[in-house]
Amino acid sequence: MLRHARLCAIAMAVAIAACTPKPEIPAPPPMTVAPPAPVAGNPLDRDQPNYLRLPGLGEGTPIRVGIILPFGSSAAGTRALAGSMMKAAELAMFDSGNRNILLMTADEGNGGATAVNAAQQLLAQGAEVIVGPLFGPSVSAVAPIARDRGVPVLAFSTERSVAGNGAYLLSFLPQNEVRRVVSYAAANGHRQFAMLSPQNAYGDVAKDAFLQSVQNANGNVVDVERFAPNASAAMGPAGQVAKTNADAVMVATYGSLLKAISSTLSFNGAGKDRVKLLGTGTWDDPSLAREASLEGAWYAAPAPNADEQFIAKYRAAFNSAPAQLASLAYDAVSLVALLSPGQPYHRFTQAALMDPNGFAGVNGIFRFNVDGTSERGLAVLELTANGPVVVSPAPTTFLQRSSSAAPQSPGSTVNVRWASR
Repeated sequence: MLRHARLCAIAMAVAIAACTPKPEIPAPPPMTVAPPAPVAGNPLDRDQPNYLRLPGLGEGTPIRVGIILPFGSSAAGTRALAGSMMKAAELAMFDSGNRNILLMTADEGNGGATAVNAAQQLLAQGAEVIVGPLFGPSVSAVAPIARDRGVPVLAFSTERSVAGNGAYLLSFLPQNEVRRVVSYAAANGHRQFAMLSPQNAYGDVAKDAFLQSVQNANGNVVDVERFAPNASAAMGPAGQVAKTNADAVMVATYGSLLKAISSTLSFNGAGKDRVKLLGTGTWDDPSLAREASLEGAWYAAPAPNADEQFIAKYRAAFNSAPAQLASLAYDAVSLVALLSPGQPYHRFTQAALMDPNGFAGVNGIFRFNVDGTSERGLAVLELTANGPVVVSPAPTTFLQRSSSAAPQSPGSTVNVRWASR
């Protein structure tokens, strides 16, 4: 698995071994009915002579895919990420075998007017779907312009507020991870939940998801403590949580700060024998295996090594490792290729994108929610001295199983359509 992929996504948005089997959580509930698609004022509804064409494409109308990424960002690391994501998009196009896909690029820059210009350029060239942008403010700027032309946006931001009305987020969202691990803890007998959450944007999102997840699991929230994101400021709140009757504590941070908090909880009587610590995909960190106070803790993340095939293909094609988040660009273009059959400019519809059965991508199954965010099939892992061990496999279908239904094999993907292979 690409280590810290979710961690990097979060940073951009802000400036496993049980000895006895544990009961599995039920399959996710069916999605609610989607609201009507936004009405486009000036829809792109047919091919036009002035739209971009290139020699060597297949017959028929090209599948014009606009890609907006920060190729010209002022930060070198961001430019490198954009380049790797673009390579992943190209790899997905070649893997699809569809010679009629045309990738058209435009620069997100540092957002704002640059992102607006990028969207206008791609729409003028006939893009019928936009992949990107990367940052929340850019998505906010691009989405209304694309919506006016009836063009969906498959973006990579982790800012939930920019999703919806034609903008769909493919990113790794902490809400999915919090919901998965809280649900698993409740299914395994935990009822009294507490949380330690940093006073930042990520902490705000994690806290809201935690409160809703505990309520949905019929648990009780006994305490929520916030802290400035540094070790000295977290010690007092950790001591307060240790005094409660919580039997599960969500700690929405990572790295050295997580280690300091878990040690403080243990020192104050809330060790692993009394309390189950819970975390998100930011815990996907090899160094945590050496922290005794975290042994037995659970966290939610994509299945280990789920992206091995993607990494191998990327290395073979480009003689380097993919950047973190590059798999998202691969999934986006793979999804476009999957949905490309049909009438040009009428194939990337809300109904097609919001297929409740979902799609199978590099990091597991995913589908879009009615608010434009994505739901992902995640595993629950337990931290051990020998590294993380899966205690609850990632689901392979979004279908609910009735008690009379035949059991599915662990590798089955019933009704889930492959966006990536």
